[in-house]
Amino acid sequence: MPELPEVEAARRAVEENCLGKTIKRSIIADDTKVIDGVSPSDFQASLLGKTIVAARRKGKNMWLELDSPPFPSFQFGMAGAIYIKGVAVTKYKRSAVSDSDEWPSKYSKFFIELDDGLELSFTDKRRFAKVRLLKDPASVPPISELGPDALLEPMTVDEFVDSLSKKKITIKALLLDQSYISGIGNWIADEVLYQARIHPLQIASSLSRESCESLHKCIKEVIEKALEVGADSSQFPSNWIFHSREKKPGKAFVDGGRTTAYVPELQKLTGTKSGKEPNKPRKQSSKGYEDEDGDKEPVNEENTGRAKAKKNQNTTKGAARKSRAKSNSEENDSDEDGDGGKEDKPVKMAKRKQTKTEEASKKLKTSRKSTQSRKVKK
Repeated sequence: MPELPEVEAARRAVEENCLGKTIKRSIIADDTKVIDGVSPSDFQASLLGKTIVAARRKGKNMWLELDSPPFPSFQFGMAGAIYIKGVAVTKYKRSAVSDSDEWPSKYSKFFIELDDGLELSFTDKRRFAKVRLLKDPASVPPISELGPDALLEPMTVDEFVDSLSKKKITIKALLLDQSYISGIGNWIADEVLYQARIHPLQIASSLSRESCESLHKCIKEVIEKALEVGADSSQFPSNWIFHSREKKPGKAFVDGGRTTAYVPELQKLTGTKSGKEPNKPRKQSSKGYEDEDGDKEPVNEENTGRAKAKKNQNTTKGAARKSRAKSNSEENDSDEDGDGGKEDKPVKMAKRKQTKTEEASKKLKTSRKSTQSRKVKK
């Protein structure tokens, strides 16, 4: 999933290649899952003749500032990516677009051609991204709800230590919370915790000042190093745990679910404060699903279909259990009463009670007769 370095690399590529150029052609996909709140025709019309004056970013979101609003904004989701034909934006996903590549890609959601012939496309294979047309992207959700950007608005060491001391949740979950710090996703969280030798399940408030300071330093170093190499993961330092996420060597434990990578021998839990293993499946909220970085996926046919299928499956299983229980009950009733389970339960219970009472009465009479017979013989 694109995280701060990947999105920042895209922003810098746009800044280096597209500023001051005018949009002369645009193609917006007819995909309401990704293109949010505006028709393709209206979106296209609003871009034509506009000049790109800046490329902005906060967290994992980016937008193009034009010479007049509204502005196109991009929430990268799980697989969003910016490509500029002939320009290598980032090698984390793919290198520069070559002449042999399909262009624009069938996954393109936003395409523009500039007055010098340069072409830019935003693609999304998984369709969890959002492309919007907004008057002021920073003033509305999701950008307005983000915490300070991990690169542009870092907390001071003292602010960071004080903030962590008040958080009663696991440190990795906190780092993934975009309302706390924006831009950190799954691989960055794992990397900085590994570099700082902190267990991902350690409760934030239980961290020592030394650990907090180390984590603060590692966040800065990991992000800056990733940006230094243009978010090209093949150039990340060889001692980063990032490279273990796919290879899964013996020294690293790679958990399912949230794909948490850490080394138990080096990242030890301290004290008694720790959370549960981070291998729970995505949880559903009223607005959608959370992906592995804690971001909410939009409600759409794919994930609501998953939820409905699961619900139907559970309902079917529940109905089957009830049916079996009912069948067993009816069989028992049929065996004891010989009525094939047709009588109401209260009637059956009354019959059983009556039968037991009659049997007890017979036993009592038999016992009395036996006693009287013994007395007569004497």
